[in-house]
Amino acid sequence: MKPGCYTALITPFNTAGELDQEGLEQLISFQIENGITGILATGTTGESPTFKWKEHDHVIAQVARLAKDKCLRIAGTGSNNTSEALEAIGHAAKEGVDAVLMVDPYYNGPSSLEIRREYYEVVATAFPDINIIPYIIPGRTGAQMLPQDLAILAKNFPNVSCVKEATGNLENMKLTRKYCGKDFQIFSGDDALIYDVMTDPQIKACGGISVMSNIAPKFLSQMVSLLNQDDTDGAMKLQQALKPLLDLVVVITQEDSEFGPVYCRARNPLPLKTLMQLLGMPSGPCRKPLGRMTQKGFQLLLDATKSVQAHNPEIFEPIASFFNVDIEERLNTPKFQEGLWYTY
Repeated sequence: MKPGCYTALITPFNTAGELDQEGLEQLISFQIENGITGILATGTTGESPTFKWKEHDHVIAQVARLAKDKCLRIAGTGSNNTSEALEAIGHAAKEGVDAVLMVDPYYNGPSSLEIRREYYEVVATAFPDINIIPYIIPGRTGAQMLPQDLAILAKNFPNVSCVKEATGNLENMKLTRKYCGKDFQIFSGDDALIYDVMTDPQIKACGGISVMSNIAPKFLSQMVSLLNQDDTDGAMKLQQALKPLLDLVVVITQEDSEFGPVYCRARNPLPLKTLMQLLGMPSGPCRKPLGRMTQKGFQLLLDATKSVQAHNPEIFEPIASFFNVDIEERLNTPKFQEGLWYTY
């Protein structure tokens, strides 16, 4: 895989919850125009858990077609069922994607050894000519292939040469680098950690598979490029400008219920799609059971976005230009906030 910044593409829906085909094409074009290294279709950010298989295959086909020869194309094809994963990879391979992203099997709880032998080794053997990217995110899956098994997998299968690392655990990433070797590629799966894991000499990540690059592909790509050129000072300036957005991938608030205080955690893609709707980008609502942010959570998002616009308006300029929207108007007109949050 090419080092750089890849966008975990959101899937836009209309108000009826159906795929917004025109919006999808616009978002793909927006990413390409702003210099993204590659696009990941049907990841968690794209709400793949709510897809019918027909929709899943269609979105992959559209990304493969529209981004061909313009940027790299990755298809999310993971499952907690190895047979399903094989079927999904088969379709993606026919569409000519450059790689597939395979999340660790979720919910059914296999061990690291089982994940390697009964999942990744099976698909890597069946599809030796396609790049397989393990996706390690135990916070969502409840399971994890450990660095030791990842190293065995990479040693035995040339088509496993990189990982999307979303454990949030720097020590785990250091072990991955130690066991997998200097040529193995580590991509950050946490936007807020991209700078840290690329500059840590014991990790040396080469890029990220990003959520907020849906909003700011140009500047996240520039930050990653500067880091790969060892320009840490230039990258730090961009990191600081982008930080309010990167911190919105997960928004946690304390809410008051009739039975006392509770914590509410708005997880990706909810804050992202809320922000995209606010800014006037194709997005639509999330599919249920995801719903809306709380009023407190939305206010945090709005304040962070206004701060970016006030201090670094160039970050949103590509959105204004491509989608023909007035960012100041979108952020300061109450009608654009309607329906984006609810109270506890």
